[in-house]
Amino acid sequence: MKVDELAVLITGGARGIGGATARLLAEGGARVMITDVLDEEGAALAAQLGPRVQYRHLDVTDATGWQGAVAAAEEAFGKLNALFNNAGVLSFGTVADCTEADFRRVQDINVPGVFLGIRTCAPAIRRAGGGAIVNNSSTAGMQGYTGIAAYVASKWAVRGLTKAAALDLARDGIRVVSLHPGPIRTPMTDDLPREMAETQPLPRFGEPEEVATMTRFLLCEATYTTGTEFVIDGGAIVGRLEPVTER
Repeated sequence: MKVDELAVLITGGARGIGGATARLLAEGGARVMITDVLDEEGAALAAQLGPRVQYRHLDVTDATGWQGAVAAAEEAFGKLNALFNNAGVLSFGTVADCTEADFRRVQDINVPGVFLGIRTCAPAIRRAGGGAIVNNSSTAGMQGYTGIAAYVASKWAVRGLTKAAALDLARDGIRVVSLHPGPIRTPMTDDLPREMAETQPLPRFGEPEEVATMTRFLLCEATYTTGTEFVIDGGAIVGRLEPVTER
């Protein structure tokens, strides 16, 4: 599928990875429905990107809101054939010190938000003749990390949900894949120490535009892949470039 054939809904699209993806796809001619709870930023970005881009408020935990967003996208674009489930939150805390309330809050945004997106958008994508769904997980959905227990649990759930959805939707011509960024320079990672990337093979934080480029590839060009993971992390999960010293 060519970029200018896309009619895509992006959650968490006001800034960061979602905003960079909206910009890249719009520049390629796609029709984009940016959704977020950051109304001022989302509306400003949509206005900047032109008439093929619209903004709509969406709390991804609200099933009724999802129905309205999908209906609005179909009305505006004539179809909806792609979804980037990007919205999510990060919370700090080990298993021992994460509160139950905070653990539930992270799960209630990061997991049902993806589930509701798939469930609500799939019929529209089917009506459009098929398409693709990209679910934004994390390298935290590929391995464990200390200090972000709730986030790790939620991102493994997104990875598993992706596999189930890929099987359930394959006969409808809908591909479903998970995206696994490592440390990316976004507002959500402002509190992460930049030193954490120094010993990975590519010793820097990634940029949102780099993740956007991979997302475009997954939506448009990865036509023979579904149910699998795509990692963009500077080599972090491959290993650390720490020297082995003699004893």
